[in-house]
Amino acid sequence: MSIRAQRTRASESEEQSFAPLISHKAKAGGASATGHAGVTLGAYLVHHLQAFFYSLGRMWRNPFSTIMTVAVIGIALALPSGLHVILKNVQGVSAGWENAAQISLFLKPDITEDNAKKLLTKLELMPEIANVNYLSPNDALEEFRLLSGFGDALNALDENPLPTLLIVQPAAEFTAPAQVGSLLDRLRDYSEVDMAQLDMEWIKRLYALMEIGKRGVFVLAALLALAVLLIVGNTIRLAIQNKRDEIEVQKLIGATDAFIRRPFLYSGIWHGLLGAIIAWLLVAFSLWLLNGPVKRLSVLYDSNFALGSLGLSATAILFMSGVMLGLLGAWAAVGKHLREIEPG
Repeated sequence: MSIRAQRTRASESEEQSFAPLISHKAKAGGASATGHAGVTLGAYLVHHLQAFFYSLGRMWRNPFSTIMTVAVIGIALALPSGLHVILKNVQGVSAGWENAAQISLFLKPDITEDNAKKLLTKLELMPEIANVNYLSPNDALEEFRLLSGFGDALNALDENPLPTLLIVQPAAEFTAPAQVGSLLDRLRDYSEVDMAQLDMEWIKRLYALMEIGKRGVFVLAALLALAVLLIVGNTIRLAIQNKRDEIEVQKLIGATDAFIRRPFLYSGIWHGLLGAIIAWLLVAFSLWLLNGPVKRLSVLYDSNFALGSLGLSATAILFMSGVMLGLLGAWAAVGKHLREIEPG
């Protein structure tokens, strides 16, 4: 290609870059000639539409760098999204466990069956208790024989060492930890009770671990959001430096900072949106890979549990987060570096 052809091609490229600005100036001049102040709303929307597609075309002309940047943003957004899905599935498995608190009342050895059933009747009348199950020493021994696998060893016992057991199920409206603890203290005060045990401690530990997991996801999401801001900001900074001469020319012919800023802001939005789409695809693909083994494991436990997806609300939050992070990162970069470029 000759030097004249190269200059002609460069001139045509600059004319395409400045076409929105020239159109803006021409319409503004015509409006002032007819007495109108500024451009019309239609022209303003047209300028935004031009910048919208111009920024997309700029990314399309640099596919390698665009794919690399968008992929990094997608991975950064996929990590907290994936952890959120895992926590949501764990919460789904443990749903209702907080209502599974049971209090085991081991009665004294000298308590007869009649006295034990009288106590059972008295406990069933309490509003805090939903139901009470009676387990005699013989029934308890037989259940232990079936579940423990020590049937032959139990045959060598001279007498049944197990006490009478009452299993207390608190009412649904009295399952808060403080309420269950208060009920446990009251049941311990009965003279027939030798020991009272609350079978809820492991559930409390599980929920404490899930709360730590929630905080960890929040901290990780905040750190990765900062990383996305820096990635988009650096990408926009490089784009501004590559367009430095063009920006100086635009300012020489009267372009405002808002007009020059607009394509770069849309470029940040495109990066954030495409990164969010990649993040969603990564999470969906990971769940698809894990769903088969999880189903096989749930069958072993006679369960029909299956991994849940992000859901509509979480997906909308993911996309909005990507767009907002891209916009904020671009705004910060353009605001800083655009002021540094002045003609002359």
